[in-house]
Amino acid sequence: MISLPLVYTILALIAYTTGFWYSFMHLLAKREPNRWFIGVILSIGLLLHGYILEHDMLTTHGVNYDVFNLMSFTSGLMLLLSAVYSTYRPVIALNLLGIPVAATGLIFGFAFSHPDQFTEEHSLGLDIHIILSLSAYAVLLMATIQAVLMWFQDRELKKKQKRLWVNLLPPFQVMESLLFDMLITGFVVLTIALGFGFFTVDSFLAQHLAHKTVFSLISWVVYGVLLIGHFKFGWRGQKAIRFTLIGFSLLAVGFIGSKFILEMILGK
Repeated sequence: MISLPLVYTILALIAYTTGFWYSFMHLLAKREPNRWFIGVILSIGLLLHGYILEHDMLTTHGVNYDVFNLMSFTSGLMLLLSAVYSTYRPVIALNLLGIPVAATGLIFGFAFSHPDQFTEEHSLGLDIHIILSLSAYAVLLMATIQAVLMWFQDRELKKKQKRLWVNLLPPFQVMESLLFDMLITGFVVLTIALGFGFFTVDSFLAQHLAHKTVFSLISWVVYGVLLIGHFKFGWRGQKAIRFTLIGFSLLAVGFIGSKFILEMILGK
C-alpha cells in the first residue's frame, strides 16, 4: 500500500520540476516568467514539503533531529526564502538553484531519515533555539552561495565573452542588493537564536558548547560590522563578499568543526 507521505513527496517533486523547467525555458528564451504561476507552483511544492517535514520531525517523543531531516528542512527553507525574495526583486533566475536543492533535500529526508532514531527530548525554549540556529545557518549559507556567485559573476563580466549561466543571472547590482537582504535576515535570526541559547542552555561548558558559542559570536560580530559598514560607509562589492565568506567560515568551523571533534575524536 502506498503511504500518504510518499504520495505527497511525489507531488512535491512534480511541482518543483514543473517550476524549474518553466522558469528555465522562459529565461533561456529571454522571456519573463509569469510570477503568479511560479509563486503558486512553488507554494504547492513547499506546502507538501512542509507536511512531509512535520510528519518526519515532530514525534510523540520530541523533535527528530536526524541529519537527513535537517537537510530537508534547510533546503526547503532556502527555497522558501528564494521565492519570497523573488516577489520584490527581479531574481527569479536564482530559483533555478533553489529548486534542485530543495528537491534533493526532500528526497534524502524522505528516503534516509530514521523516525525511530536521533530523537531527543528538549524544552520548548531549547527546541526553538535549535530551529532558529538551523534557520540562521540556512539563510547565511544562502548569502555565502550568493557571494560566491557574485565573485564569479564579477570576474566573468570583466571578460569580453560571458558564459551562459552569467547571462541568466540578474544584474550585479540586483545580486548585491539581494545579498544584503539575506545578510540582514540571517543576522536577525542569528541574534534571536543566540539570545534563546543564553536563556535556555544550562551550561555551555558542561554541554561542550563553549567553542561553538565563541565562533558563533565572532561570526555575529563580523556580520554586524559588515552591515554597519554597508549602511554607514557604503561598503559593497568585493569587501562585502569577503566579509560574508569570513563570517560563514567561522560559523561552519564552530558548528561542523565542533561536531567532528566531539563525535569523531572524543567519541561524545
